[in-house]
Amino acid sequence: MKMAKLFLVVAFLLSTFTSVHAQELQKIKLSSPDMDRGASIMKALSLRQTARDTSKWSDKELSLKDLSDLLWAANGINRPDSQKRTAASAMNAQDVDIYVFTKAGVYLYDAAEHALNPVAAGDHRSDIGMKMGGGPGPSGPPPGAPAGAAGPGQAGGQATGPQQGQGAPAGEMGAGRGGAMTSFDYPLELLLVSENARFRIGTTEKKFEWGCIDTGLVAQNIMLFCSGNGLLTHPKAAIDEAKMKTLLKLTDTQHVLLVLPVGYAKE
Repeated sequence: MKMAKLFLVVAFLLSTFTSVHAQELQKIKLSSPDMDRGASIMKALSLRQTARDTSKWSDKELSLKDLSDLLWAANGINRPDSQKRTAASAMNAQDVDIYVFTKAGVYLYDAAEHALNPVAAGDHRSDIGMKMGGGPGPSGPPPGAPAGAAGPGQAGGQATGPQQGQGAPAGEMGAGRGGAMTSFDYPLELLLVSENARFRIGTTEKKFEWGCIDTGLVAQNIMLFCSGNGLLTHPKAAIDEAKMKTLLKLTDTQHVLLVLPVGYAKE
């Protein structure tokens, strides 16, 4: 009887270990960017729009090819000799990191290797946005930010976005003021984080300001790639910053600033 119990315990532990091991994420090597795809810049600008109506989104996962080209366009290396990027940054600090949230887990885009490095297994897409009634980002503006500076999900110190029953687009649950952005799980979400420690000089306030500007440059690359290649996206600032800092193990100099879901339109 004791041997039988021991066997069951060992079998359980082995199955648990195997299950956990199976859930571990592996590094993903991305394909080389296709430099000839997509619409012209002027056409992409004419098509750019914020796609908030989730009833028009497909839940189909992005292909590896589309994801590869998207990340390179966002902030990839376009001049290998100098390791400079598709998005400008103050003092070439290259402070903006892109965290990729998928159904399988969270990855960090490695521009130098054009690859995805695993960060956290499991589906954390629904953890990004703030819960209903949660209020603005729990930590507000970073320490030392200018007086009246906006925290995540805020603008000029006031939370922004339509409320439920106050102009929220069809398919949305209510955005901003702590409302959950949507009940729809986007197939892919790109979280932009600025690492202010990479700026060589400047006050804390200036570094935060530069990080916000650099994040906007990366976001615009993402939006133009999407509009020029038939993908949907829209920027969101209502983020559960405290939860993201814990999940991603971020430091006090890393600021969660913007998230952009990306996907295909329903056919």
